[in-house]
Amino acid sequence: MSATPIDITIRPITPPEVPAIAALAREIWQASYPGIITQEQIDFMLEQRYGHERLYDDLEDADKWLDQALVGERRVGFAFSELRKGEFKLDKLYIHPDVQRRGVGGQMIEHVAARARKLGYPTLVLQVNKRNTKAIASYQKYGFAVRETTVEDLGRYVMDDFVMEKKL
Repeated sequence: MSATPIDITIRPITPPEVPAIAALAREIWQASYPGIITQEQIDFMLEQRYGHERLYDDLEDADKWLDQALVGERRVGFAFSELRKGEFKLDKLYIHPDVQRRGVGGQMIEHVAARARKLGYPTLVLQVNKRNTKAIASYQKYGFAVRETTVEDLGRYVMDDFVMEKKL
């Protein structure tokens, strides 16, 4: 049985909010990834993807959108989307554990999907760690299916992922 859905406000992330987004990413990753990847890889990925300079650069990229979900004034999640290799990609979707399974992720996915449709893209794609069974099940619930597998060597670490897509 799922909890009562909650209403959220979705709005773009602004430069002054970058430190709060980086902190939220760390909190969510620490709750979600132990047991899937090592603590060392968690720290590496957080620095690579959520370092302040990286986030400021992403905000200035015309082909990237950084959105956040709020319940009242509380930031509870975020979604980054982008144009990559001719496709519209949901690059990051993270929801705080204490509001998961309450429709926040679904609302964020629909927000990103609406942007993709408006820009003329017929599918929304994403990558997810093959061992992240909770996220995979959630994405399937929202209409995504596995398209292919991918292994990316990051030097010290390997990302072993599914590429999933949702027809829009």
